[in-house]
Amino acid sequence: MTTNKTMKIAGYRSACMVVLVLLLGACTKFGDTNIDPTRSNNLDPNIQLSVVQARFSGDLEINEKLSVVMTMPLVQQIGGIWANRYGQMYIKSLPYLSSFWEYTFHNDILNIVDAVERTNGRPEVSNLNAICRIMKVYLFARLTDIYGDIPYSEAAKAAYTGVTRPAYDRQEDIYNDFFNELKAAAGQLDASKDPVTGDLFYGGNADSWRKFANSLRLRLAMRLVKRDPAKAQHEALDAFQAGVFESNADMCIMRHENIQNDYADIRGNGVSVGLNQHEVLPRLSNTFIAQLRNTNDPRLRHIARYYIDIPYRPFERVDITEQVSAVVGITGVNPTDYVWDDWKNSFTIDVPGLGTYTVTNNEQKAQLANFLLRNDAPFFHQTYAEVEFLLAEAALRFGTGFGSDAQAHYQNGIRAALQQLGMFPDGPTFTETEIAGFIQSVPLLPGRELEVINTQLWIALFLNGPEAYANWRRSGYPTLPSSVNAESNSATTPRRFEYPLSEQEQNSVNYQAAVERLGGSNSWNGRVWWDVE
Repeated sequence: MTTNKTMKIAGYRSACMVVLVLLLGACTKFGDTNIDPTRSNNLDPNIQLSVVQARFSGDLEINEKLSVVMTMPLVQQIGGIWANRYGQMYIKSLPYLSSFWEYTFHNDILNIVDAVERTNGRPEVSNLNAICRIMKVYLFARLTDIYGDIPYSEAAKAAYTGVTRPAYDRQEDIYNDFFNELKAAAGQLDASKDPVTGDLFYGGNADSWRKFANSLRLRLAMRLVKRDPAKAQHEALDAFQAGVFESNADMCIMRHENIQNDYADIRGNGVSVGLNQHEVLPRLSNTFIAQLRNTNDPRLRHIARYYIDIPYRPFERVDITEQVSAVVGITGVNPTDYVWDDWKNSFTIDVPGLGTYTVTNNEQKAQLANFLLRNDAPFFHQTYAEVEFLLAEAALRFGTGFGSDAQAHYQNGIRAALQQLGMFPDGPTFTETEIAGFIQSVPLLPGRELEVINTQLWIALFLNGPEAYANWRRSGYPTLPSSVNAESNSATTPRRFEYPLSEQEQNSVNYQAAVERLGGSNSWNGRVWWDVE
C-alpha cells in the first residue's frame, strides 16, 4: 500500500506540466476545451494517471468548494464559518455549484479519457489501460453522483470523434457502463504484465487495483438499492465474490506531502488545506458531536478539540481541550448557526506555560483536531470500513452470499473505522478494550439496522464530503435536523448540484434535454436517478 516517495514527488511535478500541456490550446468553452491542436502524439499516460490522482484530493479549488463549502456542511459534519454557509444553510451560490463541473471536465476528464484512448488495444500497456479505466469510472462516478445526467460517452473526445457539444448520458446508462468497465478492467489486470510507473495510489500493484475496482463496484451497486434492488443485489454479490477489501491494508489512500498547497500546487491534501487556511476555522456540527457523545464514541475526544485561536496559523494553536471541556463539555455549532451565534459567556482558565487565559465564545465551539488538518493528512478514497458497512447492509437486504451475516460485517466496519484514524500522522490508536466496548454500545437495533449501519458509515466517511453526501441521499441516514434559517434558499436539504450556466449557453440543446429529464428545472432540489424517495 505504500508509495515510493521519489516517484510520488516526481509524479506531482510532472502532473503540473501535463496539465499545462493539455490546456495550452484550450479556450473557456466546454466543447472547445476538448479540441487541442497542440495535442502531443507521445504523451505518457502514466503521467496523465498521476495528474488525475494527485488532483482528485490535492486540487484546492475543487476540494475546498466541493467538500469544505458544500458537502461536509450539507451532511452536518462541520459548519459555523462564512465559507460553510452555502452547504450548511442551503444558501445557493451558482459559482460554488458549478466549480466542480468546470474544473473536473476541463482537466481531469480530459486527461483520463485521453489516457484510456492512448492505451486501448495495446497489449504492452494492458495494466496501465486497466488502471486508467478504473480511474475513469471513479472520476465520472463522483461527477454523476453530484449532478445526475452528464456528458459521458462523448465527453472529452473531440480529438477522436469531432464532437464539440457532448450529449448528456442518462445516469442509468452511465451506471450500467460503470459496472461493465469495472468488471472488465479488474479481469484485465495481470501482475506478470507491464509495470505501471505513474500510479500514486498503489504503486502499480495489480492485485490491489483489482480489489479497489471490486470495492468501488460494491459502492456503486449499493447506490441502486431503492431504484433497482435486483441490479443492486447482482452487482454487489458479483463484486464481493470477485474480491473486495479485506483489511485496512487494502484501502485506497492518497498520501500527500506536508506542503501548504495553493490553487496551483497539488501536493498537499486539498481538503485539509481547505479546512486550515481560514482566519476562523470551521467548527464541528452539534449534529455530529451529539451522535458521538450519545454513543460514548471514543473518537470524540480525539476528533473534537478546543484551541486558542491564532488566525492563519492553525498548527501554532494551543490546545486547551481539557480545561474548556471541564467547564462546557464538548459542543460545536448548531445546524442553523454561525460560530458567533448561540453566544457563550467568557470564562478564565489556567494554561500551563501561559497562565490565566480568558476563553471567548469562539473558543468554546469545538474544532477539528490538528491531526485531521495536516497538509500531509492521507486522503481515504475508499476504506475497508466502508466496504464492511456496505456488506452489512447487503447481507441485511439480500441475505446469504456475502461471507458473513450483517452483524459480523457491521462489527468489522466499526473496528476498521476506529483503527483507520491511526493512519493519520499523530492520529490516535484505540485499545482492544475500547474497541470492544464501543461495539457493544452501538448494537444493531432490531428494526433500525439500516439506520445504525449508515449512521456509522456517515461517521467513517468524515472528511470525504462527497461520498458522505451520496450515501446520505441513497440511504436516508442519519436523520438530519433542519438547518433552514432566514438566509436559506431552500426549505429542504438540496439533493444535487445545478448544471453550470456555461452549459446552458454553450451546450444548450443537450443541456435542455437533461433538464427535461429532471422535470423541466435545473434545480438543486431535483434528484439524481438513483436517489429515490
